[in-house]
Amino acid sequence: MAEWNPRINLTGARDAESRVLRLVAGIPAWAARLQGPRVLDIGSGNGSPGLVLATLRPDLVVTLLEPRMRRWAFLCEAIRATGAQAEAVRARHDGYAGAPADAIVLRALQLEARDLWPLLRPGGQWVQVGAAPASRGGFQPEPGWAPDVHVSTRCFT
Repeated sequence: MAEWNPRINLTGARDAESRVLRLVAGIPAWAARLQGPRVLDIGSGNGSPGLVLATLRPDLVVTLLEPRMRRWAFLCEAIRATGAQAEAVRARHDGYAGAPADAIVLRALQLEARDLWPLLRPGGQWVQVGAAPASRGGFQPEPGWAPDVHVSTRCFT
C-alpha cells in the first residue's frame, strides 16, 4: 500500500502506523463472528476489510468488488503479494453476476438496503464498517459487535 498510495490515493493515512490503525486494527476483534464461506467486499478500494479478512480467515472465499481500474489493479497485486484466498472483480455492486454471498462487507460506502438484497443469501450478514447504514429495510440489526461495526442479518427470503 505504501508503494501504491501516492499514485492512486488508497487512503488518507500517510504512514504505516496510521494505515494499520485505520484499516486493519479493528478487524481481528470481529472477524471470527463473520459468516462464510462466501464473502463479498463491495467497493474494496484499498482492500479493507475484505483483503484483511481473507488473510485472517483462510476458510473464507473473499471476492473484492472494485469498479475503478487502478484500485482493481492494486487489489490484484495485493492478492498476489499476500497469497490471500481472494479474487478481485472489476465491477460495481449492481453489475455483479456472482452467486449471493453468506456475508457482505462495506467500508465508507453507503448503499440502500434494497441494493444489497440480490448480493446476499437469506440469513446472511451485512457488515457496515464505519458510519451506520442509512436504511436497513429487510435486515435485522445484530447488536454486540465493535463500536464502529454495524451488522444486520437478511431476514426475508
